[in-house]
Amino acid sequence: MKRREFIALLGSTAALSWHRSARAQSSEHVRRIGVLMHAAADEAEAQARLAAFLQGLQSAGWEIGRNIRIDTRWSTSNLARLYKDATELIALGPEVVLAGVGASTPALLQASRTVPIVFAQGIDPVGNSYVESLARPGGNVTGFMQFEYSIAGKWMELLKEVAPQVTRVGIMREPGNAGIGQWAIIQAVAQSMGIEVKPIELARPSIEIERAVVSFAGSPNGGLIVQVSAASLIHRELIVMLAAQHRLPAVYSHRAFVTSQGLISYGADIASQYRRAAGYVDRILKGEKPADLPVQAPTKYELVINMKTAKALGIDLPPQLLARADEVIE
Repeated sequence: MKRREFIALLGSTAALSWHRSARAQSSEHVRRIGVLMHAAADEAEAQARLAAFLQGLQSAGWEIGRNIRIDTRWSTSNLARLYKDATELIALGPEVVLAGVGASTPALLQASRTVPIVFAQGIDPVGNSYVESLARPGGNVTGFMQFEYSIAGKWMELLKEVAPQVTRVGIMREPGNAGIGQWAIIQAVAQSMGIEVKPIELARPSIEIERAVVSFAGSPNGGLIVQVSAASLIHRELIVMLAAQHRLPAVYSHRAFVTSQGLISYGADIASQYRRAAGYVDRILKGEKPADLPVQAPTKYELVINMKTAKALGIDLPPQLLARADEVIE
């Protein structure tokens, strides 16, 4: 065989091989997933949660660009923007959508009652009418609860353990069903401990939140509990700053507050919730229905303590508390 003929044959063989490979890759059906995050795109905590979700998908055999496509919308505190993003996301035709924290789920439900929705941080899904029951959701939405209401009582117990002198506690909360449920548990525990509680509403401008905290801090022996809510995360830096400025020991529901120099947090490992949500997305893509997948409670809670903040507040943390901590930030 002449050299020129050999090269031509080699080229045609390579082209045929490439064509077969490309045809095999293109024959793999690419599934479409939507993600609605009620957070800023540059927020580190939200990015970590999304990364955990993607890791969960990868563990189940899903790979972006090969067999899945993901459309993501980042929506901040503007609810009008959130609902608009939800509508746009549904219009893209996803086979399933992941809902982040806060109002993401109701926004998606308003946009569609047929597209499967998996929430990773659901708050009172029955009380908020997202599902018919935890065991049998019954509609197009299911997922993972951010917390069980009993945890609200533990925040009060933890605050008293950290700062025994506290007799007054400001409860920073967002109005709504979830806020009411947490508030009720905290009130019951506070009454049994002889502690006075005062609500500090978070659904207001920053200047009003600051005024409310300044007023509360005007009397001695005060402390703070920050309930689970989207508003608390939005005002996170302000809340931590006010607690430090007025020397108020505070217990938070998210690790993110403690990494921002808050004192102590106790709550679900949210990243693990997103990994578990990926498992439900996988099952739905493989044919299961949200109506048949039970809503699940957190399986892992974490206690995080910031020692630098404790020292700044003049708090000597009990050794047994430090021994229980999942993470101590020096």
